[in-house]
Amino acid sequence: MKKIFLTISLICLYFLPANLYAQFGVDIEFGLISSGYNDARIPGDTGTLFSFSEELKSNDEFFYRLRLNYKFGERHNLSILYAPLTIDAAGRFDKDVKFQDGNFLPNTDIEGTYKFNSYRLTYRYDIYLGESVEFGLGLTGKIRDAKISLKDDSQEAVKDDLGFVPLINFRLFLKLNEHFGFLLAGDALAAPQGRAEDVLAAITYEVSEKVKIKLGYRILEGGADNEKVYTFSLINYASFGMIIQL
Repeated sequence: MKKIFLTISLICLYFLPANLYAQFGVDIEFGLISSGYNDARIPGDTGTLFSFSEELKSNDEFFYRLRLNYKFGERHNLSILYAPLTIDAAGRFDKDVKFQDGNFLPNTDIEGTYKFNSYRLTYRYDIYLGESVEFGLGLTGKIRDAKISLKDDSQEAVKDDLGFVPLINFRLFLKLNEHFGFLLAGDALAAPQGRAEDVLAAITYEVSEKVKIKLGYRILEGGADNEKVYTFSLINYASFGMIIQL
C-alpha cells in the first residue's frame, strides 16, 4: 500500500508545472491517541458485538501524520496525506465471541489489533481569503487500509478491508492577532452505508512567514454497518504539528 501511495505522489509531482514548486509545503503532525468507543461485530449480521476499548484494554499510542501541500494560483490547493494508525489491545471477554472465522472463549487471554491506515488525495478551493478569515471547500479521495484481528493461544482471526471513500474537505482559519490563529480543518461525509469524520481544531502560532506551529485536538470517528462488518470507533488525538512553506 505504501508503494502505491508513493507512486501516486510521484505522478502528481511530475504533472505539476515546474514554476509551482516554490509553493510546496510540508505539514507534520504527531502526538498521542486514545480510544473512545471502538465497537466491532464481524460478520455484521452473525458475529458477536465486542468493544476494543472496554472489554479489551489499550494503552495510549504515539501517532504521526505527513501531508505534502501544493498551492497553485491564489486559491487552488492540492495535498497528499499519509496517516497510519494502529492500536493494540489485550484482555479477556466474559462471553463467547464469534469473530470472522474464529470463536473466542470467555476468561481466555486475548490480543487484539485495530489498524486504520489512511491515504488521501485532496483538492481544495479557497472560497474566501480575507485579512482575518480564510475559508475553503474541496474533495478528498481516501484509500483506507483497515484490519481488525483477535488472537489467543490456539487461533487468530483477521478481517482486512481495503477500500475507497470520497469525503468533503474543509478548512477555516481565523487570524486572532499578528502571531496567533485558530484552525478548524478536516474531511467528513455521512451516508446510509456509514460515516467518517477526521477533524482538527487547533491554535496556531506563526513563527515566521514560512513556519507555523499548531497545538490542538483531533477527532477520528466513523464506521460502517452492513452484513459483512459492523464497526464504529472514536479516536482522540492530542496533536502537535508544524506547517512549513518552502
